[in-house]
Amino acid sequence: MSRNKHLVLASILVVIVSAILVVIFLNTNFIPTEAATQAKPIDHLLRLLLGIGGVVFALCMVFLIYSIFAFRHRQWDSAEGPPLEHYSPLEVAWTLIPLAIVLFLAIQGARVLGDISRAMPAELEVKVVAFQWDWRFEYPQYGLESEELRLPVNRPVLLRLSSLDVIHSFWVPAFRTKEDAVPGMVTTLHLTPSRLGSYKVWCAELCGTGHAQMQAPVIVVEPADFETWVKELQK
Repeated sequence: MSRNKHLVLASILVVIVSAILVVIFLNTNFIPTEAATQAKPIDHLLRLLLGIGGVVFALCMVFLIYSIFAFRHRQWDSAEGPPLEHYSPLEVAWTLIPLAIVLFLAIQGARVLGDISRAMPAELEVKVVAFQWDWRFEYPQYGLESEELRLPVNRPVLLRLSSLDVIHSFWVPAFRTKEDAVPGMVTTLHLTPSRLGSYKVWCAELCGTGHAQMQAPVIVVEPADFETWVKELQK
């Protein structure tokens, strides 16, 4: 088989495998159901990364596996192969194309980070205090303190995070966003819960022997139910 025929056949296999991988990645739910408005752009970016990653994976692995079988050594063939020299167009292509992909993804990532980090008028402020190995939530507008984070749905929230000991990281997988709680300073996180339900906040920073158990309930309720909860605690 001529070199061009090998190239055409391998290219066809690349297209087929790429299409299969992209379909799988775009139609398989790898992550929890989104529960905050900030989750949607992050999920779009993740799908984009998986799609491009599937194409790159197919491009590398199909040619590699095809070459192993198509150009393997035959016992009856003892002749030396033709000498190989560098091929400048290919070298330029495999340098510039990955560079363009990395720059494109970097721009998209920066755009998404800017969107989800943009400050917005908050209807509720919560102080999140992290310590080994638990969380405490304070509602200064109501003079309340709770061991669970209860939030009204579709209401912008400002979280002010701090730590009493070491670095912790506030992470609710369904919200997608994450922010460190650092001793001696206050960090902020803006989010808007968009789905009713019960979730968990985890610490995403290795913080000691109890790190794996550092969690607390996060409950998103209707605004009226949130006000009822506040009144019950105030009593």
